Formats: sequence, structure tokens, C-alpha cells
Amino acid sequence: MCLRPPVTIEIREAAEADAAQGCEVMQRSIRELCFADHQGKAEILARWLANKHPDAFKGWLTQPGNSLMVAVEDGAVLAVGAVTDRGEITLNYVSPDARFRGISRTLLAELERRAAERGNTICTLTSTATARSFYLANGYAETGPARHNFGTTSGFPMRKMLK
Repeated sequence: MCLRPPVTIEIREAAEADAAQGCEVMQRSIRELCFADHQGKAEILARWLANKHPDAFKGWLTQPGNSLMVAVEDGAVLAVGAVTDRGEITLNYVSPDARFRGISRTLLAELERRAAERGNTICTLTSTATARSFYLANGYAETGPARHNFGTTSGFPMRKMLK
């Protein structure tokens, strides 16, 4: 029996070269994992996916006060996340192929670390219905009623105190 050596996940700053793969991850995550949010409605998907293209990704790289991160394994981007200098997590998407492997949790921890590094004591985000239980299990609490995101009613504002 030939055992494959363990592959480690690297969380790092995103680069322009990650744009195509990063956008594919976000698009697939939305289409394939977030059905509870978009319910297959073309108009919701179109709005949600409108800025998930390489030019927007490259813009996020140079946006002041924004940290765009990727989780990479064997050269493949498996997750994309972003946090602002104000401690707001604005992106956290995982490839359907990498779900339930702890990659989202590892990326989330890095985003929170970045927020704390910038002097924040709280992280905020707006969760999808799909990710709601994930964030609750990772110490986030809801802070208000659901908001309309991209035509859905499943944008749950949340926050977490950082250590």
C-alpha cells in the first residue's frame, strides 16, 4: 500500500495569479452550496455573482484597508476570504470539493487574527443561511434581523468578540 504524504493547507495573501481560481471557487460555492439562499432563482444568482470575476478580485487586492486571503493546497485555491481593517469579514467561500475539511474554519481563524492584529476587538459579518450554523458554532452571535442580500432574505448580521 502506498500512502500519500499529508498535504498541508497554506493560508496566504491572495495574488493576481489567484484571480481565476479564486473566482471559480466563489462562483461554485455560491451556485452549489448556497441553494438555501438563492433557491435556484436566476435573478438572485446574477446579482450575487456579478462581482465574482477576476477584475473585481484584482481590485480587492489593492483596495485600501482590505486583506484578501486564499487557502491553497497543492497549488489549487480551495477557499477565499477577506477582512477589512475595521474587522468586517466580507468574503468567506470554500470550494464544494473542499467542504467539511476544516478549511473554512482555518481561513476564518486567520481572518479573525488579521482583524485583531489591526486593533479590532470584534469581528462582524453578514452570514448566509447556508453558513449560519457554521458561524454560530465558531462563536458568532446574531445581532439583528435578516437583511436582504442580492434579493434574498437570508443575510444574518453577526459579531464575535476577539480574544
